[in-house]
Amino acid sequence: MAKCNVCGNKLAELFLGKLKGTVVKKEGSNKQYNVCFECQKKLGSKEEILKKIK
Repeated sequence: MAKCNVCGNKLAELFLGKLKGTVVKKEGSNKQYNVCFECQKKLGSKEEILKKIK
């Protein structure tokens, strides 16, 4: 079970193990960050999400 990298809430899994939410990547890095739907809706842009990642 994955967690949101912004708020720490658990992300629900859908059919075939897909996560409910989105995956954000920093440019120039292979690291992927999971973000829940609520945080994505609250923050809006990719740049704001990357600033708030723990």
